[in-house]
Amino acid sequence: MTNTLRSLPAAVTRTGALCAVALLSACGGERAAPADDTALEPAYAAITAEDIMRHTAVLAHDSLEGRAPATPGEDKTVRYLEEQFKAMGLVGGMPDGSFVQNVTLLRSVPHPEASFHVGSRVIPLSHPADYYMVTRREQALVEADAELVFVGYGVVAPEYGWDDYKDVDVRGKVLVMLVNDPAIPDPGDATKLDTSMFKGSAMTYYGRWTYKYEIASAKGAAGAIIIHETGPAGYPFAALSSLARENLDIKSPDGNKSRTGFEAWITQPKAEELLSAAGQDFAALKAAALRKDFKPVALGARARVRLASDLSTVQSRNVVAMLPGSDAQRRNEYVIYSAHWDHMGRDTTLSGDQIFNGALDNASGTAQMLSIAKGFAALPTKPARSIMFVALTAEEKGLLGARYFATQPPVPLSKVLANINMDGVNQWGRTSDMVVIGFGNSTLDDVLADVLRPAGRSIGPDEEPEKGYFYRSDHFEFAKQGVPALYTEAGSHFIGKDSTFGQQKRDEYTSKDYHQVSDEVKPDWDLSGAVEDTRALLAVGYRVANADTWPSWKPGTEFKAKRDSVLAKRTP
Repeated sequence: MTNTLRSLPAAVTRTGALCAVALLSACGGERAAPADDTALEPAYAAITAEDIMRHTAVLAHDSLEGRAPATPGEDKTVRYLEEQFKAMGLVGGMPDGSFVQNVTLLRSVPHPEASFHVGSRVIPLSHPADYYMVTRREQALVEADAELVFVGYGVVAPEYGWDDYKDVDVRGKVLVMLVNDPAIPDPGDATKLDTSMFKGSAMTYYGRWTYKYEIASAKGAAGAIIIHETGPAGYPFAALSSLARENLDIKSPDGNKSRTGFEAWITQPKAEELLSAAGQDFAALKAAALRKDFKPVALGARARVRLASDLSTVQSRNVVAMLPGSDAQRRNEYVIYSAHWDHMGRDTTLSGDQIFNGALDNASGTAQMLSIAKGFAALPTKPARSIMFVALTAEEKGLLGARYFATQPPVPLSKVLANINMDGVNQWGRTSDMVVIGFGNSTLDDVLADVLRPAGRSIGPDEEPEKGYFYRSDHFEFAKQGVPALYTEAGSHFIGKDSTFGQQKRDEYTSKDYHQVSDEVKPDWDLSGAVEDTRALLAVGYRVANADTWPSWKPGTEFKAKRDSVLAKRTP
């Protein structure tokens, strides 16, 4: 294997070894308090680059085999997290006092066979080179021989006066659709996007693949195929490779019969081959799909699918720890920190390195959460409200652990003030700012800005809003239930670096390491910025936990109505 820390996990706890290999520029360095909160000095002192690295290295070690849910790697991960929380003096966050919330999942391993037929012409499809295909149904064999219909972006958005279906009956058909939102040009400047439609360049939930499969199910389609384009998707086709190995979904009483028969991705070249054979042009169809008057296009072609799946029911776990609040009147109110512990496991079909260690994604975010927990535990006087730490399963399979937790929470969500989510730390050094994904959505932004201001730091919006990061991590499941959520990433302005450095490093990670076996601890990681960001996130939670005013969604935000409804039903 190529894991940087190849030795036994115990070895990575030796602080001298970590500093000696220069992984931590902040080892033993100056501690920068992110806010003028003198009461937090013991907490800040407890958060160190060495500690974040130590946890990251353990969780990303080969011995955990990529931390896939329902594997021995999960057992080791969950055991490690429980041990760490207990060592800090935290208690189990479940009603029975345990640290574990069991999550029952349906596992499926797909064996698809598929082809397109245009008249007498057969367009074969090679799996997984040309496509990925899964079913969410508890059904060992899904078969389809159905008409293909191009439905543009597959969006029904009444607030934008947008309907790609135009009441066309697509029941029993296979839908072909584009990824992301319609990128509508600005009427006054064709080089820009119309910000009044689908938030301009920022992806809305309509652009997320989960929505597209959901609407296909609601329309009664036999299946749905998304055309992959790296730019609009925000990641290369190879990042979807885990779909070929195994898939998980929350097990439902009806066996997920309400879901469409199959969900698929197809490469752009193969989609263009299909469309050309059907007498259509990909670029022309894509342009047509940007108009409100677009109507579904029957392609005069059929998809023939035989999808066999190995099915089993498996158990996975969310790990839930709690630091009880110090105020008896507010102890039953909560601030929740979350990070997903899972990654993509092991692919035994690969030669050489087979383990998807997920060092940045998300061993590092889980390590960050553990460091925040240690910081809170170090406070002589605990926050007024309780602090809950939730390490979530199956984020990589569609935010499943978060969805389960948010819909079956161990505490009423009407008593939860905020969710602060961590999915990857800044491993490239100090920044003068922090990026907020979903900037402007909630008053938590304002709390973070106040925390950073005394240190001369600022907050800013995501520079890649078209990639829809707000819908791609666990905080989204909390937001859907109305809980104000804060999700940050590394800042854009790296101290002492060229202005292009941040984007360069992000692009490098996305193209080379994201969802690849190469996502491992790197020798050049510099966690000095991660330390400052971690302390800032602790300070945000601390302020919220002690404040008289609850965080809220800002007017016009899509989650505000849900939150208002939840709080209206709250009992004292």
